[in-house]
Amino acid sequence: MSTSPVDTIWFTRCPVPTATGLAYKLGWLDQEFAADGIAIKTLQEAGGELSKHHYDHQLNTLIREGGNLLAIPARAQGAPTRLIGLTWIDEWQSILVRPGSGINQPADLKGKRLALPPFRADDIANNRRGNSIARGMSLAGYKGVLAAAGLALEDAVLVELATEEARNRRSPELGDWGRADLGGGLWQGIAALNRGEVDAIYVKGAAAAHAAREAGLVVGIDIDNLPHKRFRVNNGTPRPITVHEDFLKNHRELVVRFLTQTLRAADWARHNLAELRRILQDETRGSADSVVEAYRDGFHLDLAPDLSQERLELFAQQKNFQLIHGLLDRDFDLNAWVDHGPIEEARQRLQATLPAAA
Repeated sequence: MSTSPVDTIWFTRCPVPTATGLAYKLGWLDQEFAADGIAIKTLQEAGGELSKHHYDHQLNTLIREGGNLLAIPARAQGAPTRLIGLTWIDEWQSILVRPGSGINQPADLKGKRLALPPFRADDIANNRRGNSIARGMSLAGYKGVLAAAGLALEDAVLVELATEEARNRRSPELGDWGRADLGGGLWQGIAALNRGEVDAIYVKGAAAAHAAREAGLVVGIDIDNLPHKRFRVNNGTPRPITVHEDFLKNHRELVVRFLTQTLRAADWARHNLAELRRILQDETRGSADSVVEAYRDGFHLDLAPDLSQERLELFAQQKNFQLIHGLLDRDFDLNAWVDHGPIEEARQRLQATLPAAA
C-alpha cells in the first residue's frame, strides 16, 4: 500500500453529461489542484496502455465515473474499489424501428424480434463479459420496456446477431451515412433492422439520436418517458463513481476536494443551461440539435452525484440484472462497497461556500 505523494489524479470521461466533465471543461479541477502541483488527466486523452484501467480500475489515483456494466463486474472479480457516488442522467434511451412499424408503446414489443448483440469473443475468453456493453445495454433496455407493459423478455423474440456487425465497414443498406452501426461500433443491428431481419433495436445517447435520423430510422419507444425509473435502469442509470481503496484511504482529502468541484459544477449547470448545452456538444460528440433532443426535461437541474436510498436501490436492481443474465461472475455485498463519507463532506464544504441565498 503506497502513501507516496500524488502527482496526477486520473479520471474517466464518457460521452455523456457529467458534473465531473463540466468541472474539468470549466477549468475548476485544474485550478483546485494547481497549487499542489497535481495534474488532472483523463484516461481517454492519455490513451495507450493506461486506457485499460477504465475497465479494470487497477490505477491507484483513478476516479472513475462510468458505466456500471464495467464497474460492477470489476468489483465482483475483486477490484479494490469503493463506491462514492451515483448519478442519474436520462440520456435518450430509445427503441428504434422502421417507419410505419406500428411499434409505439411497450406492449407493442410482444412477439417482436429484438436485435441482441453477441458477447464479444475476447470478453468470453478473458472472462470480462461485462465489457460486451452493447449486449448488456440492449438486454437491459428491452427488459425495462417490456416490464413497463407487464411483460418479460420471454414475451419477445431475442434475435442474437451472428457476429459483431460491421464495426468499421460501410453498409449499402444505410446509403451515404455509411456505417452499419452507431456510436463508433457500440450499437449493432442497424443493418439487420433495415433489412427486415429484426423489428427493433436499442440505442442511447446524443450521437445515436443524430445517427438514427441519418439512417432513416424512427423512435418507436422513448424509454426516457417511461413512468418509473426502475424501467429505465441501465448501464448509465445509475452511473457509479468509484475510487481505488488505496487512494481513498491514503489521500481522502484529495477525493473530497475533487468531489466538491464536481458538486460545484452541478450547481453551476442549474443556472447556465445554454452554456451547458454548448459544452455538451463536445462532451457527447453530438450536434446542437441532438444534444437538445437527447437531454431534456430539466436534466441540468440534477447532475449532482449522491448516494440516496433511491439511487442505491436502483443500482442494486442493475447488479441483480447482471447476475441473472450472465454478465457477473458472482454476487457481492453492495452495502459494504459504499462509502457515504466523501460525498457528504464535499456537499457540506460546498454549502459553506455558496451564497446564503443559494
